[in-house]
Amino acid sequence: MQYLSQCTVLALALFLATSRLVSAKPAESDRIRKDPKLSGQEHYEGDGHQHNADYDHDAFLGDEDAKTFESLTPEESRDRLGKIVDRIDSDRDGYVTMEELKKHIEHQQKRYIFEDVDRQWKAHNQDADDKLTWNEYNETTYSSLSEAELVRLEENERLDFRKMIRRDKKRWFHADQDRDGDLTIEEFTSFLHPEESPHMRNIVIEETLEDIDIDGDGFLSLEEYIGDMFKPETEGEDEPAWVAQEREQFGLYRDRDGDGKMNSQEIGEWILPTEYDHAEAEAKHLMYETDVNKDDQLTKREILDQYDLFVGSQATDFGEALTRHDEF
Repeated sequence: MQYLSQCTVLALALFLATSRLVSAKPAESDRIRKDPKLSGQEHYEGDGHQHNADYDHDAFLGDEDAKTFESLTPEESRDRLGKIVDRIDSDRDGYVTMEELKKHIEHQQKRYIFEDVDRQWKAHNQDADDKLTWNEYNETTYSSLSEAELVRLEENERLDFRKMIRRDKKRWFHADQDRDGDLTIEEFTSFLHPEESPHMRNIVIEETLEDIDIDGDGFLSLEEYIGDMFKPETEGEDEPAWVAQEREQFGLYRDRDGDGKMNSQEIGEWILPTEYDHAEAEAKHLMYETDVNKDDQLTKREILDQYDLFVGSQATDFGEALTRHDEF
């Protein structure tokens, strides 16, 4: 049998580690999609709820890039902010709309996703064209394991590989929106990070059920819900206090119809909550503070006149994005 690729070994190790996990950690698990923070800062501070402009700088520029940049003069900052505005104005009509502003903030918020996709796209897309085939992905991920090679694996390894390949194929199909069998980089983004794509919501719920729904009835019972988060290391081990809190959470918030189990819709609201859009809220805030004539769109002049709100100046946090020559 050919050697397994390093990627395959790592994938299998991760799969086995997570499938055997015995953990006493609180249940805010990696299953639950949380929007990347817009900022480590609080938007409003103190008893008087004073506005903290540093939050807006981080949200607009991206948390990782919002570094202290004290040497920029107001003139330099306005010039570089203007170039960022040109990029945000994607249709080049001279105005930044709410949707364009929100999209920019989401991009900054999710930059780590785009960087991950770019890295993996280059690793899997061996011929560097604009499509990724299943064979390319399979070869770089699973070493093109044939059925005969799978049979020669130990039974537990064989089942694990088959499960991973079957799951990947199903997710691949759902990500392939044009149904041509291959993935564009946008479709590959949905494949790698399905929690970020609304059309992938159902597949994320299905995968969650596959992992946790022990009795296969299509629902999550309280025992299955808790069992995903906590498995006692020894028989009769006392549950940590947070487990009791999660049992209460199940009844109060997870099982919304009170039938004693979570259906697909309830599972979706647990792992992919839709109640609040941080990027939209920040875009609305910046629009409200900047849109002088209240026409629901921003000119470059309106934004530059409020450059301290977007990026600040000398003794204020700036984004490293303002200094990246390759972005202008």
